Amino acid sequence: MTGNAGARTPSSPPPAAPGRVDYTGAVYGSFLAASVVMGAGTLGSYPKIELILLLLSTGVVFWAAHVHSRLFGVWLVHEPVGWAQVRRVGASEWPIVQAAVPPCVAVAVSPLLGLGLDGTEWLALAVAVAGQVGWASAAAVRSGAPRGLVVVSGAVNLLLGLVLVVLKASLQH
Repeated sequence: MTGNAGARTPSSPPPAAPGRVDYTGAVYGSFLAASVVMGAGTLGSYPKIELILLLLSTGVVFWAAHVHSRLFGVWLVHEPVGWAQVRRVGASEWPIVQAAVPPCVAVAVSPLLGLGLDGTEWLALAVAVAGQVGWASAAAVRSGAPRGLVVVSGAVNLLLGLVLVVLKASLQH
């Protein structure tokens, strides 16, 4: 890079505006968690702790993949990648993992609600979809989007979540 030390390259993420929070990872992580729950429901019977471990480990693997791909993109355009940038990118992608926590909590408390495995999966799926819709709506609100766009954002994410619900219902043994 010559001349402009603050210039962005095509691979570097845009700087966050002051006071802005990027909810992308949380929306994506919630959708990922819903997908994991939906897929796990096709496996038959298993201990609930396995679902918790599957949710968390999948979140961590996808987090690492996102961090790697963002840093690798920077490296490909010949920018140095230092530990500060690794930490910053890792932190910015961490909501992917955090989004798995509410469905894990739903699985953990399901015995207190008297739910069997099937009921536990539906509860965890509902929590993941609610998280996805909630994070998408919060992102739209925090960005100052008009009310109609907030509704559209929530509706699109609800529709995507309902696709997983329909798939789960149709793939149930």
